[in-house]
Amino acid sequence: MIRFTRAAAAAVLVCSLALPAGVATAAGPDSPTTSGPTAAHAAQVARAATLPAPTGPYAVGSTVLPLVDRSRTDPWVPTADGRALMVTLHYPAARSGGGRPAPYATRDEARLLAAQLGPGVSGDVLARTRTHSRAGVRPVSGRHPLVLLSPGFGVSRWTLTHLAEDLASRGYVVASVDHAYESYGISLPGGRTLTCVACTALDEGGVHGSVVTSTRAADMRYVLDRLTGPKPAWRYADLIDARRVGMAGHSIGGASAATAMAADPRIDAGVNMDGAFWEDLPADGLRGRPFLMLGTHDSMHLPGGQDASWDRTWTALDGWKRWITVAGSEHFTFSDGPVIARHFGLPQPELPTDRAVAVTRTYVAAFFDQHLRGTPRPVLDGPTPANPEVHFQHR
Repeated sequence: MIRFTRAAAAAVLVCSLALPAGVATAAGPDSPTTSGPTAAHAAQVARAATLPAPTGPYAVGSTVLPLVDRSRTDPWVPTADGRALMVTLHYPAARSGGGRPAPYATRDEARLLAAQLGPGVSGDVLARTRTHSRAGVRPVSGRHPLVLLSPGFGVSRWTLTHLAEDLASRGYVVASVDHAYESYGISLPGGRTLTCVACTALDEGGVHGSVVTSTRAADMRYVLDRLTGPKPAWRYADLIDARRVGMAGHSIGGASAATAMAADPRIDAGVNMDGAFWEDLPADGLRGRPFLMLGTHDSMHLPGGQDASWDRTWTALDGWKRWITVAGSEHFTFSDGPVIARHFGLPQPELPTDRAVAVTRTYVAAFFDQHLRGTPRPVLDGPTPANPEVHFQHR
């Protein structure tokens, strides 16, 4: 098992996104240069970035739902008043306009993450990233599958916004969840911002990563209860088809998808995007439910790689399964990381930003289409000419 400490979390984040000292900003959209920043580039960075447009037929609505589970003690701050969760719901909406543009992040959240990325990133600019959803607009009619999203350790739910908006535009309700004290910054109602107490606990306190995954599994159980139970917390909860629920996550959020599925039979399908598994599956696996492992095509997540948890989990999965790796990707490829890096002129991986976004959206959506909607997606059957970066393992 790979140890995941605060230092490791910061190192992964900075190496994936940040501009190291002495490395110049990028001249083009995806390639670094050795020259200094230009005036044109400085002007570009000062403007807000725009997330890639969703690809589905629906407009996208958005709302933020604060929740507090007072039946549990928060493992990171036991004196807290319950377990606080911030949930952003993206959902299919009619293309009739209305509503205001949904914000990307609060200033406090963005500034705290920007501080981890280096002096070339402005938190104020990052917070103003333009989304493609409208706050508070009415949803389309009908009942739609629900997808839960969990972010990587140290980062917030909004770093999965391009995927959440795309899934919503394809007809899914998407609940992106921030887990208290596990992010560099989570803004709560009333102006309070929680910081990453869990980062210190894992680094200096010797706490095992399984505490994170098991806690997030309980978080998702509570979110499901509040969205699909007899007294739902969301006014449009009737939009959700509780018989069709999936979960995906990035990094430790992806590992949490497997833990949550093992603990909660209501979750029908799961995706781990490049996360080490911190807990072994039970003897009966996931009781036949499908699971997708989507990761980097390198020494970490190829079969027999440094992260042995992928080999162990693959063997334990007892239903439909795929192990897919993406050439040229890195850890944050499967989040909004490539979009952020391109905008601020940070070093880029080999896989261009537009391809990173397209591959992530294509395979995650195809997986949920096939397993929550019963719509076969041949792209999951093996390599395709349209996606030459994608490799299928164990075939």
